[in-house]
Amino acid sequence: MKQDLQHKAGDSNQITRDYFDSLLIEMCHIGSVLPSTKFELYGEAFSTPVMTAALSHLNRTSPNGTIEMAKGAKEAGAVLWTGMGGGEELESIAATGAKFIKIVKPYSDNDLVYRQIEHAQKCGALAVGMDVDHAFNRKGQYDKVIDSTMSPKTLEEIKSFVNATKLPFIIKGVLSEKDAYKCMEAGVKGMVISHHHGIMDYALPPLMILPKIVKIVDRSMPIFVDCGIMSGMDAFKAMALGATAVCVGRKLLKPLEEEGAGGVQKTIEAMTEELAGAMAYTGSADITNIDPSLIWKRDF
Repeated sequence: MKQDLQHKAGDSNQITRDYFDSLLIEMCHIGSVLPSTKFELYGEAFSTPVMTAALSHLNRTSPNGTIEMAKGAKEAGAVLWTGMGGGEELESIAATGAKFIKIVKPYSDNDLVYRQIEHAQKCGALAVGMDVDHAFNRKGQYDKVIDSTMSPKTLEEIKSFVNATKLPFIIKGVLSEKDAYKCMEAGVKGMVISHHHGIMDYALPPLMILPKIVKIVDRSMPIFVDCGIMSGMDAFKAMALGATAVCVGRKLLKPLEEEGAGGVQKTIEAMTEELAGAMAYTGSADITNIDPSLIWKRDF
């Protein structure tokens, strides 16, 4: 088979897309009911498990982009995740009424980490977390974002972040069983299975490792999937394999650019409708009862 010349060898995003497309869905009709996409997370109720990803710098995509994303998520009844941004921006997100999760970078300066955790709590965040996979660049050096240097975090440091807040603390960037066990030891209250949009070549597709991590966690905390979620069918496959909910990033950028909050809302709602359709065709009454045996791996 000839290699697709549009993608370089080892492109983790293409590998992830190929894995999604290799998964087929078994249909089940007898006894089916109208499905519900209602979703509960950390004591709050939502219309959909299709959430935004923890995006940053959205003002480059659309004027006031981060706030428009928050408004769109709120109107769609979805959870907003947010990444880098100043204190005023987070306060503006909170003012929209959106339920949001703040993801903090693994700054070398732990005092900055603690301050951002505290500020997120004061702003009324639903949860807070850290994307631990952003510590290094591709040259094996500490990453630097704008003027801030990153560094890897030890298990003891993560425990200290967990204990620094009353909010659920989430680790984003889990892509191994080893890290899943460490997260559980640290007392985190959620994990995002993610390779940070191909931060390393040849990274495992999140859905390939997902069932192993779900087994380790054994329903003790929510498990989210990030990277490459482009449709309601993708969301269904992730949730059938054990994800609690999914994070959507790049799929929302063009609608955000073209229509602002309305584009975000319509896209999330359309993905949710497609998810509901897949649930109806598979006898899945609600998002907590999607049978993993519905997923088949294509071998032809």
